[in-house]
Amino acid sequence: MTVMSSYSAVPTATTTDPNTDPHLASDAASHTVTVGFDLDMTLIDSRPGIKATYEALSARTGTYVDADLAVTRLGPPLEQELVHWFPDERIEEMSELYRELYPDYAIAPTPAMAGAREAIEAVRRAGGRAIVVTAKHEPNAKLHLSHLGIEADAVIGWLWAEAKAEALREYGATVYVGDHTGDVRGARTAGALSVAVATGPCAADELRAAGADVVLDDLTAFPTWLAGHIAGRVDGHTGS
Repeated sequence: MTVMSSYSAVPTATTTDPNTDPHLASDAASHTVTVGFDLDMTLIDSRPGIKATYEALSARTGTYVDADLAVTRLGPPLEQELVHWFPDERIEEMSELYRELYPDYAIAPTPAMAGAREAIEAVRRAGGRAIVVTAKHEPNAKLHLSHLGIEADAVIGWLWAEAKAEALREYGATVYVGDHTGDVRGARTAGALSVAVATGPCAADELRAAGADVVLDDLTAFPTWLAGHIAGRVDGHTGS
């Protein structure tokens, strides 16, 4: 089975080079720092909601999906998980059905990760701006943040791994925080500092091996790290 044929239909963000767009360049220069955050398993623990959605998808289609296994592999685009359970010719259809079911099953059960709100607030207190860059369907990402009362300066969806660099560059992000090796690759492609939190499927050693500049146990350590980073006195491998 292949993923590209089904995933190619997913929208991607329209990007602009901040070095050639005066509005974006000026806006980026007016902030001390722009920090990008991943969503699933970085800002939110989406496992309960995603599990419930997979169970609903399984019930609706009559196709077995091991929801407990699926939620251990969060990070990559939805289509990369669906290929384990459905034939190639049904991936687009199942993706659409999953995203249709998602708001009813996934939003309410999903809590914020420890330190998520405080991490966003730390960026704001420092005079910066916080954006969310995620592989998730953008409207559903916005629903999660609205439900949890987490306010981001921008939310950009449908971007995974290296493709996240498009949005990070557009918004002038110099730091990207995520829980997956794909997030590390996205940060490095954008030329941003990769701050990894060991709260998702990738262990701290795996994140370091992928090239993370900083590895934290979780977001509760982020405000202190950010203050040090802005002050120019942070150790490059704070945390675990």
